[in-house]
Amino acid sequence: MRVGGLVLAAGEGRRFGGTKQLAPLRGRPLLSYAVDHMLCVPALDPVIVVLGHDAAAIRAQVPELDAVTVVVAAHWREGLAASLRAGVNALGDVTAAVVMLGDMPFVTPQVIAGVLDGGPRSAVRATYGGVPGHPVLLPRRLLDRTGELTGDEGFRTLLSGQHVKVFEAGHLADPTDIDTREELASR
Repeated sequence: MRVGGLVLAAGEGRRFGGTKQLAPLRGRPLLSYAVDHMLCVPALDPVIVVLGHDAAAIRAQVPELDAVTVVVAAHWREGLAASLRAGVNALGDVTAAVVMLGDMPFVTPQVIAGVLDGGPRSAVRATYGGVPGHPVLLPRRLLDRTGELTGDEGFRTLLSGQHVKVFEAGHLADPTDIDTREELASR
């Protein structure tokens, strides 16, 4: 039984005003944190990072990408669904996958491992003070439905009506995703 890790980082950072994957946070590119945290969970194999916008520059400046499989979503401009399809295709024959966003630098390996412990045959979502967040563990049966997603639609649609286990992680991490330069500056 193999469980993969999937980091989504293909967007162009419109609200941020540039390639936020490379924005410096405490001396490191923002994306390096999510990748590093996934790599700290040895049960995840493979770890896939999906890039799109400015992929060559990101690969050149985020050294943690050397330790994972990088996939470039050719149709990343179509939205989140295209990135998910590219990532799920690259995962291969896994039983489940932990999905993480590349702009959430403060979600710790403990949260990723906690979500992983709830599966792998069940969907599991991290919550923070009861508010749904990431990462999310998706069993194969949901991964196989990626083709049903379009545009900026993520797995939230497919999770609707499913039994989803909850892993409360508010005491373990800050779920902030960095969408603007102001959010980054406040950290």
